[in-house]
Amino acid sequence: MKTSYVYILTNKYRTTFYIGVTANLHKRLEEHYDDTASKFTKKYKTKDLIYFETFSDIEQAIAREKQLKNWHKEWKLNLVKTINPTLKTLDY
Repeated sequence: MKTSYVYILTNKYRTTFYIGVTANLHKRLEEHYDDTASKFTKKYKTKDLIYFETFSDIEQAIAREKQLKNWHKEWKLNLVKTINPTLKTLDY
């Protein structure tokens, strides 16, 4: 199976989150940086990768994305802080 990713982007103030799913994280991040990936990302300037999970099955990744999108903002923030306590921008 092809590797898939669920990822969370945020703006420079860490006030807005964008959750997405992709099979090519590097390419998708480039699209976000170029403002060609999402109207939401362009509008709210959510371009900093602060969290991602890896999956071997795209269906699992999609299910996880849907789950995270239904979470309260505080829950998402707590999840991110489990691996990225300072909310620094991750390199990928």
